[in-house]
Amino acid sequence: MLTRMKSAAGRGAPVVTYSLIGITAFVYLLQWIPGLGVTNALFFSPVFMTEVFPEPWRALTSVFLHSTSWFFHILLNMYTLWIFGRLLEPMLGRGRFLALYLISGLAGSVGVVVFAAPSSQVLGASGAIFGLMGAFVVIQRRLGGNMTQLYILLAINLAIGFIPGANISWQAHLGGLIGGALVGLILLETRPRSRRGLQIGLLIALPIALFVIGVLVASWKIGAL
Repeated sequence: MLTRMKSAAGRGAPVVTYSLIGITAFVYLLQWIPGLGVTNALFFSPVFMTEVFPEPWRALTSVFLHSTSWFFHILLNMYTLWIFGRLLEPMLGRGRFLALYLISGLAGSVGVVVFAAPSSQVLGASGAIFGLMGAFVVIQRRLGGNMTQLYILLAINLAIGFIPGANISWQAHLGGLIGGALVGLILLETRPRSRRGLQIGLLIALPIALFVIGVLVASWKIGAL
């Protein structure tokens, strides 16, 4: 199975993967420009999913931000994107891979809304990255791949988010993981060309459902304060 994955990864350049890395790196450079205020303009907090500060697009824009105080934040995320992107993009196709990444990023933000405090402030691609892992696990399991190493890798990365003082959002990790797994399941169950319409419909419906959940939960939490 690993050989098949490597073979698939060799067919054509993963353009979307490289583009996402390039865009993220560019935004990171912009974050360093004094007075530009990129981080403040794009980071995410549950309050932005409510009528108090209605800026829901931050649920996605925050995915392209990273900590300027810890360089390894962007380095580790982009390295992991490079690894899983080269495997998944050739298998899924560019459009589906992009949908997986963005939906996973949105799911990560919704995870923060659902599981974290309303005052939480987050940034980073970790939710989207965990979504890639979730989809990869679902696909590998269906194709009969060896799951032991994947489960260990996933468990280690999830556990890191619970280290006291690490300032890591396990909520975004969990949300992204669930979102990515759902996208992977949708893609597997709608593989036949005859089900392409259903696939597109579900890939549109899922982020809408995530958005609605985020708005409802955020509004309820903020209103309860």
